[in-house]
Amino acid sequence: MATAAPTATAAVAEELADLCRAGQNLEAISKLYSPNIVSIEPVGSPDMPAEMRGIDAIRKKNEWWYANNEIHSVEANGPFIGHGDQFAMNYTWDVTAKQTGKRIKMTEMALYTVQNGKIAREQFFYHTPGA
Repeated sequence: MATAAPTATAAVAEELADLCRAGQNLEAISKLYSPNIVSIEPVGSPDMPAEMRGIDAIRKKNEWWYANNEIHSVEANGPFIGHGDQFAMNYTWDVTAKQTGKRIKMTEMALYTVQNGKIAREQFFYHTPGA
């Protein structure tokens, strides 16, 4: 399996960070994600499994997030470049769930793996005090 050189990983990481800071998360998916992306969340449900595969599933998951939450603010910190083909980002969200009206602040770490110049895997880790 071919992996990206560290400089290619850093370039993808910087572009993802720039797009996320500009509020263009869906554009980032279209531009930077592999068609066969694997995304892993800490929790899942029958309607939204913790592990999802394929760019269409990831795009729908993100569309669901934005449709179901009022985003007050989001900070995208990083990227933090790792060894070889990985990097991490730290996101801080301030959102209100539209269904419940409950406002939460959530910190999220994301670990990304780049292969062939595209993000091939993302895994999320949450911290939601008081949620």
